[in-house]
Amino acid sequence: MRDATGAVQSALVLGGGSEIGLAIARRLAGERTRRLVLAARAPERIEHAAEELRRGGAETVETVAFDADDTEDHERFVDEMFERDGDLDLVLLAFGVLGDQDEAERDPAAAVAVGRTNYLGAMSVLLRVARRLERQGHGTIVVLSSVAAERARRGNFVYGSSKAALDAFSQGLADSLEGTGVDVMVVRPGFVRTKMTEGLEPAPFATDPEAVADAVIDGLRRGAHTVWAPPVLRWVMAAMRHLPRPLYRRVAARS
Repeated sequence: MRDATGAVQSALVLGGGSEIGLAIARRLAGERTRRLVLAARAPERIEHAAEELRRGGAETVETVAFDADDTEDHERFVDEMFERDGDLDLVLLAFGVLGDQDEAERDPAAAVAVGRTNYLGAMSVLLRVARRLERQGHGTIVVLSSVAAERARRGNFVYGSSKAALDAFSQGLADSLEGTGVDVMVVRPGFVRTKMTEGLEPAPFATDPEAVADAVIDGLRRGAHTVWAPPVLRWVMAAMRHLPRPLYRRVAARS
């Protein structure tokens, strides 16, 4: 359960090796979160991050194996996470792949791999997480979506469409959980400077993992259902959504 001030006491990070996920975990540790679980495909590679979080204030930090693409194992994984140490106040979905647009257009299997991780894997684990949180009667799901979900661009429509599916799913999931004590917060970052985007030309209003983490913590305090990082993207994308398609193509090609 959250403490008397509303601070998260326990959190599970799905995609515990991601730079944004770890930035959020560091902020949670600094906000008195006592127990953190980092779930990643190769947990042995993030032990250094776990130690940093312990030094940052978390009492217990675990690293566990989790594969977003192994949907057949998700039920076992989620049950184990909820049964081994009691309630979870927050579950953060921070995994995802950018993929290569050119490769995806040449090889549909590459496009399918992006969709499998970003949407099918996310949907599989989130449905199971939601049911367990509903059973315990409280909790928050935080989903890292993207501004790319708002309107697909020619240059990354495979990634953008996978995030659009995840975004729509998460909003519907939030509606299905209304009145259960479980909340869903969708986070829509813009271009984030990480290893995943290294070598790409930064888009306007580019940000970093720490700024996204700040926005997430602020959203949790406010009980927000949607968070934009940076906030100005809310208004930018509101305008972009309504541009006529010929004009949008020209604008998006330059962004």
